[in-house]
Amino acid sequence: MKLQTIIESTQKINETVTLNGWVDTKRDHGKITFLDLRDRTGIVQCVFGGKMPDVTPESVLQITGLVKNRPEKMINTEMETGSIELEITDYTVVNKSSELPIPVNTDGREINEEMRLRYRYLDLRRERMRSIMKLRSDYTRAMREALHKRDFQEVETPILTKSTKEGSRDFVVPSRHHAGKFYALPQSPQQYKQLLMTAGVERYFQFARCIRDEDLRADRGYEHTQVDLEVSFVNREENMQLIEEIVVEAITAVGGKIKEVPFPRIDYQEAMEKYGADKFDMRTEEDKENGILAFAWVINFPFFKKVDSEDAAEVQDGKSGWTFTHNPFSSPLPEHLEWHLAGQNIEQILTTQYDLVCNGYEAGGGSIRAHDPAVLEATYRIMGYSEQETEENVGHMLEAFRLGTPPHGGIALGLDRHIMILAGESSLKEAIPFPMTSSGKTAVMDAPSALDPEQLEELHVSVIETDSEEA
Repeated sequence: MKLQTIIESTQKINETVTLNGWVDTKRDHGKITFLDLRDRTGIVQCVFGGKMPDVTPESVLQITGLVKNRPEKMINTEMETGSIELEITDYTVVNKSSELPIPVNTDGREINEEMRLRYRYLDLRRERMRSIMKLRSDYTRAMREALHKRDFQEVETPILTKSTKEGSRDFVVPSRHHAGKFYALPQSPQQYKQLLMTAGVERYFQFARCIRDEDLRADRGYEHTQVDLEVSFVNREENMQLIEEIVVEAITAVGGKIKEVPFPRIDYQEAMEKYGADKFDMRTEEDKENGILAFAWVINFPFFKKVDSEDAAEVQDGKSGWTFTHNPFSSPLPEHLEWHLAGQNIEQILTTQYDLVCNGYEAGGGSIRAHDPAVLEATYRIMGYSEQETEENVGHMLEAFRLGTPPHGGIALGLDRHIMILAGESSLKEAIPFPMTSSGKTAVMDAPSALDPEQLEELHVSVIETDSEEA
């Protein structure tokens, strides 16, 4: 009988089975060879009465043999398959592995980033990384089930879109059919999900890839995944409560332990005075030792801030010297609406933004959105945009808002960061299958890379040579 997984063999004592997997370890003992075979479900010890000179560590094998109970003194209680072993009667080397460029039998922390990402397909074989990828899959499923249970619809939004002001630089894509014009890759699905509210979807979500040409840091790449959702006909407290229920359900489904439910609500000003930042860690030392997750909501953020003259994106967005703190599509608090529409007391206008923080990290951010065109027009006016410039940037949104858009709000939950926190890691790259390097190079593949002159010509693009290539 042919089995699909190693774990199934524990139920096949004294039966002949066929297993497929990788050689985790190989040990020669004269006339007997021991090897551990690994697949996605576990590892099982195999015994062959002879030498196996054609078998190397990490080779792919197909093995047929008899499942037997181990002698009581030889049982390994730390393995799910530790009570059995496979007596090999036949084997095939499906793919012989050369010597690996990096080891995969350690946790990988001793290996430099460049090598780990160059050989990421090997790096992902190590037990720690396999566990994190399984956690990511399980959490994604739990989150999706929690959303579907609450009548959310999963909707995909476009990857090729228009360049608009959302807080970061856009990655642009030249158009072959429209010479000199460009698409932009989405910094987020923000505008499309609001348009879905206009369309009457009411409860939307997607696991969205977001692409931003930001200045790189050691722990930030150009891409990330967010659990993006939006809900119609809710106020701020109702939406926060709904989002909290979804997060709690998904976290607990994968074994996460939460410090306090409901999550504490903390005013932005209070957070700055108490913690010195709007991202803070409320855990005790005991909480940290026990892997506790301490979530909290931060509310009542300033809507606007003075432009940072050293931030090119902020300088571009804030023509008047004022720019938004989160995004331009939020609504102000109802009690500050008059100030907002009149452009008065700008530094005192607070927004309906709510951030979710956990263990010192931002775990998500959202708000009640503008659905009245006058509110969005006022936001751009405060930032120094003329009516024509506002129309050029967000005219499609203003038109939708004049055609029956309901009140709505949502959030973007950082999936990568949730996995990092759940796994007890300190780097986002450990939670992403193929992250970028700290210098913006792709894992495994060599990008960015040059294009053929013919392709550049077809795209109506010319390259300006520089004196030196940026590392």
